[in-house]
Amino acid sequence: MTVAEYMTYWLEQVAEPAIRRTTYATYEGDVRLHIVPGIGKRKLKTLQANAIRTWLTRLRTLCQCCAQGKDAARKKPRCCAMDQPKCCDDVLSSSSIRHILRVLRAALQDAVDEELLSRNVARLVQLRATDDRKVRSFTRDEALRFLRAAEDHRLYALWAVALAMGLRRGEALGLAWADVDLKKAQLSVRQALHRADGKLKLDQVKTEASVATLPIPVPLVAILQEHRERQLEERFTAGSQWRDTGLVFTTTHGGYVEPRNVNRLFHQLCETAGLRQLRVHDLGHSCATLLFTMGIPPATVQRILRHSSISVTTNTYVEVIEAVQRDALDAMGNLFTHPGGGPIGEPLSPRSLPLSSKLSSNASNEVTQNAIDPGGAKGIRTPASICGNTV
Repeated sequence: MTVAEYMTYWLEQVAEPAIRRTTYATYEGDVRLHIVPGIGKRKLKTLQANAIRTWLTRLRTLCQCCAQGKDAARKKPRCCAMDQPKCCDDVLSSSSIRHILRVLRAALQDAVDEELLSRNVARLVQLRATDDRKVRSFTRDEALRFLRAAEDHRLYALWAVALAMGLRRGEALGLAWADVDLKKAQLSVRQALHRADGKLKLDQVKTEASVATLPIPVPLVAILQEHRERQLEERFTAGSQWRDTGLVFTTTHGGYVEPRNVNRLFHQLCETAGLRQLRVHDLGHSCATLLFTMGIPPATVQRILRHSSISVTTNTYVEVIEAVQRDALDAMGNLFTHPGGGPIGEPLSPRSLPLSSKLSSNASNEVTQNAIDPGGAKGIRTPASICGNTV
């Protein structure tokens, strides 16, 4: 049996019955696009760790546009398939390669459990722990500018929930009114909206750790109430064409909101606000970053973002945590200054730059000195007002 034959069996008979469709789609893509082309012809029982390691090393520099014929499939080639090819160097990130290795490890471990193999050689292959793509997030000033740009949009509450509470895109789009209690100011995250097999589907959230009941910041309760009233008006206007999905965020006719449309809208809002382009997923990173700058402990941030373990939180935001620690210790420089202001030897003065201006790897080097009204200019609802003037 070859690796390709076993991986086909594993996907159909082992993985598919046990995992969500969205997760299966990711596994299937890793197998079809990377594992089978790379080591699929090798015999399963003779597969060695050095062969896996060599394949992964080559995968780091392999242009996926060339390997998968992406450019060749375009009506007008732009890079790899031109008459005079110009490689676009569309290589995989370190996190993508680690995910491919995890899928292979899981498959080979099932082969060991079924006594097809005596050991899992993929476990002998170790990759570096760091990623070449740093966490990107909005600074406080950027978050304010983004919400100002989004305030008049009918889905303003969607951006407010994602930014202030760290809900993932699918979780926010799958949020049901039945799971929102505005009187008690809390909501429960139970399901998520995803596109799988060409259809939009509601599924249970990814892990048990993702299921949680979270308190809603008081100003956000008012935003959601206003959104609810607007949705009722849209329902009245739509009449018999209204689709009763029971979701908080819907189209003007009550249907599911296409996740890809949310991506496009987010990019438009970033452009309107004059901000660098991030991903919708980075709103969750922004939530975590702003919480850390407020001095919130990692364990609390973990519970808000519903990570599976504290190590996931600390490993993901290690640079943010280190920056907070540095600013805290820099403040101890006051110990080395005389009460009258004179130095004892060489004083250790606190850093002059605000922490929020240093947290994003791609943020501008210029620091905004203008004071920001916690309530927002002209009554605009801001992260500060959403989170009780704490963001």
